[in-house]
Amino acid sequence: MSASADAAVESGEVAALVHTPLHAWHLARGARMGAFAGYDMPIRYEPGTIAEHHHTRTSASLFDVSHMGVAELHADDDTFHTVAEALELFVPCDVDLLPPGRQRYTQMLNAKGGIIDDLMISRSRDQPNMLTIVSNAGRKAIVFEHLRQHLPAGTRLIQRPEVALVALQGPLAETALVRVARSDGDTLTAMRFMDVATVHLVGVQVGISRSGYSGEDGFEIAIPSDDVLTVVGALTAQPEVKPAGLGARDTLRLEAGLCLYGNDIDETTSPIEAGLAWSIQKRRRSDLGFPGATRIAAELSDGAAQRLVGLSPVGKAPVREHAPLYADATSDRVIGHVTSGGFSPTLGRPIACGYVDPDVVANDEGIIYAEVRGSRLAVAITSLPFVPHTYKR
Repeated sequence: MSASADAAVESGEVAALVHTPLHAWHLARGARMGAFAGYDMPIRYEPGTIAEHHHTRTSASLFDVSHMGVAELHADDDTFHTVAEALELFVPCDVDLLPPGRQRYTQMLNAKGGIIDDLMISRSRDQPNMLTIVSNAGRKAIVFEHLRQHLPAGTRLIQRPEVALVALQGPLAETALVRVARSDGDTLTAMRFMDVATVHLVGVQVGISRSGYSGEDGFEIAIPSDDVLTVVGALTAQPEVKPAGLGARDTLRLEAGLCLYGNDIDETTSPIEAGLAWSIQKRRRSDLGFPGATRIAAELSDGAAQRLVGLSPVGKAPVREHAPLYADATSDRVIGHVTSGGFSPTLGRPIACGYVDPDVVANDEGIIYAEVRGSRLAVAITSLPFVPHTYKR
């Protein structure tokens, strides 16, 4: 995995890793476990990450993402406008115009326009006057505490630690899920990318979104922890579905050109630098009522100081995060740095992404150089994603 675990260290001792509700299930299936964001998570199963990656691209894989944070935002007056207005104090997306049954990707920003975390927010048809927020595992404590401290009067945040999350990803995800859903199958087949719904899987009521972080079509499913073994057992009993670990999740998201918090985005980078301007809707670009709006508006108008690009190493040697980037093989001037890198199972070659100086690299083309173990390796600049997305639009 390219992101390091952040288990707390107290008095010189590493805190015990937290277990998801599926921890014993992973162990029983021979998962190789590892620390990630303070949790003991499955990194891979046999026969390994590359096999899991290919299975996701061709069939369907089930990922445990229960380490992520889930919370609900409610208003005392039980109106959606109050909830939306409150959340818009923290994020640059248009929350107020989010329709029932839809989900949006956004970022929580600090006062300088840096990204505290990237989030998914959704508005269900069943409870249209509240929002569900999903945050990254390593940032959820920071995100939810920040919200609690700064939410306006009349709104309240309710964390949902009793909810387990799994992601079913791949071109045959719908086929397998419809079979398990039975009478709710028509609801699932009608869903498009970023739709949300409430359905029943083997008699268990779950919240579901047609989304994921693999670049493939798929679903993310919120399940009561007490019922997660029942639902996961039914899903993995389907011939299309195999379990997969965080190793494949990382290779898939890199091929899809999707940012990983702590690598590609952090509290110093802005959404514009990260190529996420598309997530800021027209109204918010005008009203600018969010943290760091002055910086964001200037970058939208004049360009950012750096921009995220795809990098294709020329040759078989991979380039990894933190490697400095140079305009040529001899220059001492650093023009950027690699943020994520690894081997692409789909393409059969190394890939990476990183930030570059837009004055030096104006287009998604050309050759620059990465320094790896004292040598300069040529890398070709390319547009993202490396592998086209196959979301159901």
